[in-house]
Amino acid sequence: MPTLILVRHGRSTANTSAVLAGWTPGVALDERGAAQAAALPGRLDGLPIAEVVTSPLQRCQETLRPLLEARPGLRVHTDERIGECHYGDWSGRKLAELMDEPLMEVVQAHPSAAAFPGGESMRAMQTRAAEAVREWNARVERDHGADAVYLMCSHGDIIKSLVADALGLHLDLFQRISVEPCSITAIRYTRLRPFLVRLGDTGDFASLAPREEPPAGDATVGGGAGAP
Repeated sequence: MPTLILVRHGRSTANTSAVLAGWTPGVALDERGAAQAAALPGRLDGLPIAEVVTSPLQRCQETLRPLLEARPGLRVHTDERIGECHYGDWSGRKLAELMDEPLMEVVQAHPSAAAFPGGESMRAMQTRAAEAVREWNARVERDHGADAVYLMCSHGDIIKSLVADALGLHLDLFQRISVEPCSITAIRYTRLRPFLVRLGDTGDFASLAPREEPPAGDATVGGGAGAP
């Protein structure tokens, strides 16, 4: 079965303003995110990409633009199933404000039980994304062969949930996974099991350096802004 390259969108204006964007329209890449997107074709140079699948949201479309310009023959497909989690009434709110919500403790410690008011559950988010990957695996193998490589551009929580699915981890453990903006995660699928061969690779180790303020123990819902 194929190898899937998962690219999280570049840093967005919502990331830098610490807002939970969700499906809020008009959320674009910030200056750094645009630079990350511009570097993506070089990072993927030499990798034969058979197909590209993307979330319909603007920040993913903008992340892929330089790659598609560099490879004009590459076919791109939009799939809503790999769009961001539907955070419902939480969408557009400051993350600092949401930390006081009782539901946030559930999102952090027991996400399989978390359902966003006016939105979807985290279980539903993972299920739709995993179903999309399985369908695209079959389609890419059918059209391009079992050794094909294809790419999906999606969002932090979606990618984390797909990594958990590939590793056989319960969704309640997915907050232990971190993927920074414009990071590359690769999963090689086989008939019996998937293999995680890259996780959150940015080629930049700045985020590992000690910070003046140590990072909080909780995961950033939506994925966070990455290295300062």
